[in-house]
Amino acid sequence: MIIATALRKRFGTLDVLKGVDLHVAKGEVVSIVGASGAGKTTLLQILGTLEKADSGTLRINGEEVTALSSRALSAFRNRHIGFVFQFHQLLPEFTALENVMMPGLIAGRSKADCIPRAEELLDRLNVLPRQEHKPNQLSGGEQQRVAVARALFNGPSIVLADEPSGNLDSAHARELHQLFFALRKELGQTFVIVTHNEELADMADRKLTIRDGVI
Repeated sequence: MIIATALRKRFGTLDVLKGVDLHVAKGEVVSIVGASGAGKTTLLQILGTLEKADSGTLRINGEEVTALSSRALSAFRNRHIGFVFQFHQLLPEFTALENVMMPGLIAGRSKADCIPRAEELLDRLNVLPRQEHKPNQLSGGEQQRVAVARALFNGPSIVLADEPSGNLDSAHARELHQLFFALRKELGQTFVIVTHNEELADMADRKLTIRDGVI
């Protein structure tokens, strides 16, 4: 599913990634842990094609994504990869329903076509009654569930999560952790999760530690 080989990334004079090799199988849940500044988020951004490595190769679903043009890469990302961030990254001027639909609208689907799928996901994540509320009218847990629904909208084969429970209290964090594994069981998606939460990290099929720029 994901095959990263010898990924290197430098910012100025700082070597952040020093030759990372990573294989993630289809349907696997992998957690990545490490000290602040160890390169966890940089690695996740490269895996999500949001950032380019200085060298190395990255294959996702059999596609060598490092060889794609910017336009092709954007289309690939929208189709195959879902993102969940610590601070939700919901658009404040749009409702929960509209936020969830956004990946479909970006892909060129009509609003009428997107609404049933968005409602289905909000219902699956137990926030359908909040569909007309804007992010500032939702609790932190509700916002994160809306963000997960958005990540799942296009049926991505891979979901990448960067500190997904870092802004939640312990009860909501536990619910989110259980949700990821329920979704894996139900939908067969692959999850790569960067986290400081040891409970979530230990639940994964594999826990990887990044230290001094390598795994």
